[in-house]
Amino acid sequence: MRRILFLLIFGLAGLGVLMSLGFWQVDRLAEKEAQLAEIESRISAAPVPLPTEVTEEADKYLPVTVAGEMLPGEIHVLVSVKQVGPGYRIIQALRADDRTILVDRGFVPTTAKQADRRTGQMEITGNLHWPDEVDSYTPEADIDGNIWFARDVPALAAALKTEPVLLIARSETDPNVTPLPVDTAGIPNDHLQYAITWFGLALVWAAMTGYFLWRNRAPSESEAQ
Repeated sequence: MRRILFLLIFGLAGLGVLMSLGFWQVDRLAEKEAQLAEIESRISAAPVPLPTEVTEEADKYLPVTVAGEMLPGEIHVLVSVKQVGPGYRIIQALRADDRTILVDRGFVPTTAKQADRRTGQMEITGNLHWPDEVDSYTPEADIDGNIWFARDVPALAAALKTEPVLLIARSETDPNVTPLPVDTAGIPNDHLQYAITWFGLALVWAAMTGYFLWRNRAPSESEAQ
């Protein structure tokens, strides 16, 4: 009887832990979906002029329209686009009045790396962003070959002598450059899969607990006969 009681308590405790983890992931899923909806709303809002003071905390995803001069010289950030293949994001400097910021103009295939692109006066609509693409596995930029492996805003700004402000264009800046606008596709939201995993483990745990309880009760019943 003590063994059965121990198995019952142990089984219920484990089941409670697994179920609580599953419900926690359900709560996290609701929070993440609300966060993504808020980001989507901010991304798609009506554009405003570039703020005088720009900070990542206040202005991430802010839609803006900036008119200025696209300066010569560009940085190529290696990227791969689904159903298209590898290529480069074209990063250039845009001078707007007395300010100069970075602009992510969009994507070109590897074969167009050295192609001429339109510069000079233009108006660009897009979103301010500070991509989180650098980690301990990110290779150092190949400065000689002009191949970068992440949009490290401070490093890009230092290279092109701009403010550490990146505008990701959603309007076309050149017929041969495809804009890659900001969206929420790159923000992970795996909480549903995690919840299913924990609830699945809870189901297995409950089945195993029931099996062991039955197995330990069965001999007692046969002995009683």
